[in-house]
Amino acid sequence: MSALTVDHSSPGYEWSDLVRLWEETDAPEGCKVEIIAGIITVSPPPANNHNDIADQIHRALYTAIPQDWGVYQTLGTAVPSRQGLFIPDLAVVPRAVLRTERGHFVSAAGAEMIVEITSPSNAGTDRITKAAGYAQAGVPLFLLVDSFAPGGPTVTLYGEPKGDVYRVLSAVPFGEELHLPAPFDLTLDTAEFPVS
Repeated sequence: MSALTVDHSSPGYEWSDLVRLWEETDAPEGCKVEIIAGIITVSPPPANNHNDIADQIHRALYTAIPQDWGVYQTLGTAVPSRQGLFIPDLAVVPRAVLRTERGHFVSAAGAEMIVEITSPSNAGTDRITKAAGYAQAGVPLFLLVDSFAPGGPTVTLYGEPKGDVYRVLSAVPFGEELHLPAPFDLTLDTAEFPVS
């Protein structure tokens, strides 16, 4: 199943207009509504394998993060400079950020790490558009779980953002371990990640 898009990127639409339209979009329960490069996109709920991977990572992260941080699965993260309002699969964000920013999203700059898990319809967006947005926002770590990578299912950890580009810190095929550096200092075992 693919995403439905509504293009509001024509001249005359400001960031506040896009956010208002995003907030007013009435999508079926479980669907993800995002703004990607100025286009409001509605995606269906993810597949079971996708949810399984998100759950495994979510559980592992809670063993390593400080008590005053959270791991969120439905948190909107805004990158206005790229006309993006993404809902990552997982966002690790200090609770103080959520408590100071009102509304339905936070600035992506407040995240300590973002996790995106690709689906067939969004793999390119996760690999390129969202990665560039998170880098530009200064998110320190971006974990891409790519079940549909050309060379086979791969988990890639990006860091050291400069402009809209990350440096690859580590990449492993499904089945191997990947170490997340401080402040996480956590080894993710991908052996149980289901292959689509």
